[in-house]
Amino acid sequence: MGRVLVGMLIGIVLVPATALMYLKYGRPPVAAADAPFPLEKFVADVPLKARIEFEQVTKPPVKSDEDTFVAGAHIYAQECAVCHGYHGQASRFGMKMYPTATPLWEKHGKGDVVGVSDDPLGETYWKVENGIRLSGMPGFKGILTPAQMWQVSMLLANANKPLPPEAVQILRGEAPAAGVQGEAAAAALKLPAGYKVEVSGSAK
Repeated sequence: MGRVLVGMLIGIVLVPATALMYLKYGRPPVAAADAPFPLEKFVADVPLKARIEFEQVTKPPVKSDEDTFVAGAHIYAQECAVCHGYHGQASRFGMKMYPTATPLWEKHGKGDVVGVSDDPLGETYWKVENGIRLSGMPGFKGILTPAQMWQVSMLLANANKPLPPEAVQILRGEAPAAGVQGEAAAAALKLPAGYKVEVSGSAK
């Protein structure tokens, strides 16, 4: 019985106290350049992926067309390029963030994949709308309209395909981007009567 009480005391008092002492005096990794905690990526990724899988939209209410791409390019250049880079020009500090900001206009080791073009469209929209805690990725809900978030998400989903010259010019920083309230970026999104946004876990 005494051993049981000692074990409980260790579990209830000593372990939390040791953890607190480490956090205060052990110099845990808190700088962007520090090595991550053991299993940090696993612990962060599992709940994020589960949440996105449950809530992501499965029926996007926008078309994959030139108007969407040009509007999305205006929004991207205005809101996203500073961290994720321009077309053909990496961000000055995106790779120094922790976790690093994905270069959204660069190919990576998966064939013709560019940026997040291999992610489901609904997953990209979820990240744009909600952001990701402790990553530097903000949530744009309340900053951009649903139309604008869909436009930039559709643009990124097609980053590995030919885009309209006007959109590419904006994405390269060769043409001024309209503010998020500009006519191209803020065009109203007209949904069909009775339309419901379908998500994987429920319907909204």
